[in-house]
Amino acid sequence: MAYAELLMYVAPSRVREASEAWLQCALESLGAEREDASHLDLPALWLSPDLLFAQTCGYPLMTLLRGKVRVIGRPVYELPHAGAGEHCSLLVVREDDPRQSLDDFFDSRGLINSPDSNSGMNLLRNRLAPLQRDGRFFSAIRYTGGHRDSLAALKNGEGDLAAIDSVTWDYLARDHSDETLGLRILASSAPSPTLPFIGPAHLDAAAAERIRQAL
Repeated sequence: MAYAELLMYVAPSRVREASEAWLQCALESLGAEREDASHLDLPALWLSPDLLFAQTCGYPLMTLLRGKVRVIGRPVYELPHAGAGEHCSLLVVREDDPRQSLDDFFDSRGLINSPDSNSGMNLLRNRLAPLQRDGRFFSAIRYTGGHRDSLAALKNGEGDLAAIDSVTWDYLARDHSDETLGLRILASSAPSPTLPFIGPAHLDAAAAERIRQAL
């Protein structure tokens, strides 16, 4: 028994269902049984000695998880804003906001899903760095807890600019367009590798390759 989870993209429902079916096929190919991981938060899952594979965010991979897990591979999406093993952060604003350039949003209110998110924080920070003044860009930052929460807060006027994972945006725009209605993409970050699949640090090269082939 081992932990195997794909929890980075759990909405819309057909994405969650497809990920679950994909995971089950991979486990069958590996001849592995899945242990219930519902009691674990993400860091505990990623660092568990009983981990078989999971998906993580690129920023924790380079910070919390550095040297503690093995990278198995990364997904290749065929989406409007994600392809060739890369995605980005989309800087999203309300459709009726008259400001047209990123520089116009200096001193605005930023919405970020989490301080340890690559797309929500790190790529945004890189994109805004040339526009900062005296070490800041936003007048205030709010951490919302999730990309969908950032979109909802933006619609509700609780912030002015949100940094959204491009895979999340594309999934929602396709299947839950009500969540992106009334919003527009103002700019995007530099591309970044898609969210990696990882296994435990003790995983050897042959085992990692078997998992990669199963995925």
